[in-house]
Amino acid sequence: MINGAFIYFFLVLCGIAMVAPFIWMLATAMKSQLEVNRGSTGFIPIEQYLSFYDGEKTWRVHPVLVKEETTVVNLLDEYGKIAQSYVEVQTADLVQIKKVKFHWRNFQKVFETLPLARYFINTFVVALLTLFGVLVTSALSAYAFARMRFKGRDIVFYFFISMMMVPEPIYLVPSYVLLNYIGWINTYQALIVPWLANIFTIFLMRQHFKTIPQELLDSAAIDGCSQLKTLFKIILPLSKPVIATASVFSIIGSWNSFMWPLIMTNDPEYRVLQVGLSYFAQETSSQTTLLMAASACSILPLIVIFLFAQKNIMASYTTTGMKE
Repeated sequence: MINGAFIYFFLVLCGIAMVAPFIWMLATAMKSQLEVNRGSTGFIPIEQYLSFYDGEKTWRVHPVLVKEETTVVNLLDEYGKIAQSYVEVQTADLVQIKKVKFHWRNFQKVFETLPLARYFINTFVVALLTLFGVLVTSALSAYAFARMRFKGRDIVFYFFISMMMVPEPIYLVPSYVLLNYIGWINTYQALIVPWLANIFTIFLMRQHFKTIPQELLDSAAIDGCSQLKTLFKIILPLSKPVIATASVFSIIGSWNSFMWPLIMTNDPEYRVLQVGLSYFAQETSSQTTLLMAASACSILPLIVIFLFAQKNIMASYTTTGMKE
């Protein structure tokens, strides 16, 4: 019992450590840039400032010089910029304000500041087309490696698996030379076609296909099913968990891709989400709240996809790797 409680306590601590950066990101996205510039790093968007009412409007103020009964201040607008300089006011008229305020407009402003919608469209197009290609090529390859008998099958499969150990920077230069030779640099083809086959997805599907009883395939063959019909009518309907898992991994890989699209495209029209956010961070590094808002928007679709597919992902892991 004590061991179980300790394990759960440790898991809770690990979960909090993993979730805390995302909570901080959301909290920062809903703060005002003025509070962030003042050093506010908490998880709650609290505004703390001095205010002054001049009879018509309530101003935020920044004290410049404090005298005995008066204070020289700068009057600030809602964005923290100086509207009036060196205004002398009564110290007693200054009010300390401390309140919780969520700046939801940061999410709207980030779409107005950079073409985030265009980045989302490019990323969706690349992710969905890549997913379709990966599922088709992986299903065909995995069926061949799992159920078909041909000379050199295991050698070819192990060769494929060994390619997973090759890091991306090694093949970036030859890939760029090849794509430049065929005129695909700065096109959607360069972002999609090279990733239509995924070795890890082939491995994942192959391991699952090997768990399907041979009797089902024998029955299909007796009924006159071809290899392709057996794959699409028998095996794939029984492989929904692994297909969901492969789909999530493919979408996440395309969504988070940075180095490849950065090298293969240079036109803002073809920028995907991660590349666009990188340029935005370099151009406006002082606008922390907008950067956090854009980052929060970028991960939201992935969270939704994972929540819908998590049961299938867990189911695929419980069966992948089992033998007949």
